Amino acid sequence: MMTDTHCHLYLEEFDKDRDIAVENARSAGVNKIILPNIDKDSVEKMLSVSNSYPGIFYNTLGLHPTSVKEDFKEQLKIIFSYNINIIGIGETGIDLYWDKTYLKEQQESFDFQLNEACERKLPVIIHSRNSLNEVMEIITNYKAKGLTGVFHCYPGNLKQAKKIIDLGLYIGIGGVVTYKNNNMTDVVAGIPAESILTETDSPYLTPVPLRGKRNEPYNIKYIVEKIAEIKKLPFDIVAEITYKNSLKLFDLD
Repeated sequence: MMTDTHCHLYLEEFDKDRDIAVENARSAGVNKIILPNIDKDSVEKMLSVSNSYPGIFYNTLGLHPTSVKEDFKEQLKIIFSYNINIIGIGETGIDLYWDKTYLKEQQESFDFQLNEACERKLPVIIHSRNSLNEVMEIITNYKAKGLTGVFHCYPGNLKQAKKIIDLGLYIGIGGVVTYKNNNMTDVVAGIPAESILTETDSPYLTPVPLRGKRNEPYNIKYIVEKIAEIKKLPFDIVAEITYKNSLKLFDLD
């Protein structure tokens, strides 16, 4: 059994064949899929998908950093007004790749959601594109509050990964680990499997050998295969360890 800890299966890219994507995932042994929210407009879409396939999807609530604009406080108010069962907070964080215009607002939004995670005793799903050092500095202030979570699509090096693990958070490994000329091989080789979560970020970041096509949860198997190859462990062992990691962090059934 495997978990896709980060998947946006509610996006329009899956509108024509979502049923097939879900069945493909199940056939590959992916029986738990976490749906991180993006903004106020994606909550209902997310809920529609999770309610349509009971027993496989798990919801989170959050405001993605690239969705943070002048109205971010109103967005947060709407998003966190939903009285639904969630297993985490996110996707949240800081993104300095696309636009730095709203950096101050991103930081405020991130702080709000980190506090929400600590108060609810829920893990946080962290986005840190081109902002890993800034994000690590912020989360250090929350260690004493018991913050837990995962660095989604981990973008850093081995030294930074070890610091994150020391803070009690997990490292999210996705399709990038299968690409040529990436530093994830060193990261995966240098950290314990007990600190790794598997994710697809579907429909994005499709792993080799399907790069260039739409990503989907079925492709978790290629990520587990690559991790197993790097760590020189059997596929089943890596699948079991990373699956148990997801159960532990997100308190899944």
